Amino acid sequence: MSSKIPAKKIKLDVASNSKTSEDSSDASSILRELIEHRLKVASSVSDFKFNKKRIRVLSKATEVPESTQGVLYWMSRDQRVQDNWALLYAQKLALKNKVGLHVCFCLVPKFLDATIRHYDFLLKGLEEVAEECHSLNIQFHLFLGYAVKVLPEFVSKTNIGAVVTDFAPLRVPLQWVNEVKSKLPENVPFCQVDAHNIVPCWIASDKLEYGARTIRNKINTKLPEFLTGFPPVIKHPHDASTKAPLIDWVAANKTLEIDKTVLPVKWATPGTTAGFKTLVSFCEKRLKKFSEKRNDPTQDALSNLSPWFHFGQISVQRCILKVKEYKSKYPSSVDAFCEEAIVRRELADNFCYYNEKYDSIEGTNAWAKKTLDDHRKDKRDYVYTREELDKALTHDDLWNSAQIQLVNEGKMHGFLRMYWAKKILEWTSSPEEALAVAIYLNDRYSLDGRDPNGFVGCMWSICGIHDQGWAERAIFGKIRFMNYQGCKRKFDVSAFVSRWGGKVHKSKSKN
Repeated sequence: MSSKIPAKKIKLDVASNSKTSEDSSDASSILRELIEHRLKVASSVSDFKFNKKRIRVLSKATEVPESTQGVLYWMSRDQRVQDNWALLYAQKLALKNKVGLHVCFCLVPKFLDATIRHYDFLLKGLEEVAEECHSLNIQFHLFLGYAVKVLPEFVSKTNIGAVVTDFAPLRVPLQWVNEVKSKLPENVPFCQVDAHNIVPCWIASDKLEYGARTIRNKINTKLPEFLTGFPPVIKHPHDASTKAPLIDWVAANKTLEIDKTVLPVKWATPGTTAGFKTLVSFCEKRLKKFSEKRNDPTQDALSNLSPWFHFGQISVQRCILKVKEYKSKYPSSVDAFCEEAIVRRELADNFCYYNEKYDSIEGTNAWAKKTLDDHRKDKRDYVYTREELDKALTHDDLWNSAQIQLVNEGKMHGFLRMYWAKKILEWTSSPEEALAVAIYLNDRYSLDGRDPNGFVGCMWSICGIHDQGWAERAIFGKIRFMNYQGCKRKFDVSAFVSRWGGKVHKSKSKN
């Protein structure tokens, strides 16, 4: 059985109507255009002045041993070949030492609340990565299991002289990196490159920022240095002494220990090529509406790029460079997109990296903890279980419709996600339960779940991070409040409800 909730099929001007990834007559042309752009930057990464601030050496060893037979890029967060600073740096080292280049991905049997919806997107994207690596004489290895169990052994057996990995601020990936660091041979340099953010997380700020207003200038003043073009990952001229075995993708899928009832979605095709098609479609069709219509869930005005951003199948930096080409036509929309895709997104990484309690009430500000605690015992008119919320069985047809969209399409409009999370605070027995339920549902169903943006979105809505105190009221205290009538002033609620079929359920959970 699948976890889909039936939804009415009524035509509405929203991107979620599409049954397949957006296509464009110019999709193939952008791929050719990007090849030309990269070659204009440099013929290869060897001829490119690589910004060393993107790199940090995690090991005591700093020099590649003379006897090395290869360089390894451990791909994790950034699952693409081109426009990937971590892979570019690994190729730079391999070219300098005239050795083969390897890329590996460690497929773990489960990760947080990820389901087959997420693993399907990941694995099909990796198939495209494997094909492109093969065409470039780069050995791609799919390792089954946790990195600490398989990667150090491969490094030792194949005489790898340097390991490069990408960066993720969440505690589990950080733990993986630390575990591998402790097991690698002492003479092998281990480097980390932030290939996800435009300004590397540790360069943007060296501390936990209070909000967008405190980090915005720090990031924007560094963009001239970091928002550059990419050189190409080229066909590697040095053969690897160890060849990667053929990958049995079916067998890999069978190693997964995950929920397979949450099915893949049809609107988003995995992989870098599909990501570029979505980017082109956004620039040509939706960018012009982004500034004025992005907070209206009934309008097709969003980029829809978040799944490809989350899995690193497309570079945010590349998307910004492309969107900026439209600055003269749609200046306010370009500025608004850059604010969200650069400042707000990198603020989320900052929060998760510098705050170990990024998914806990204990991780919010003192004023927010106090106000939530002060109103902990306030009477709730409705209290729902996680299962009732999961099945969209509330008295609120708008909330139910948003939940149905999340379950069926793996996405939720950003404005509605705020409303959705705040109502969970209002309808559960405690702030702790509300945060846990919101994170669980988001991570289970949303294609971009288990992401800094998701954790920060839930923490903003429920715990007031990156926000200020507002007029005090029941349950919420000074946490910003949102209600149904406010949504009706923002957009056509009835049209959205008609599209997704959320019904008003007579609650059995009313206090």
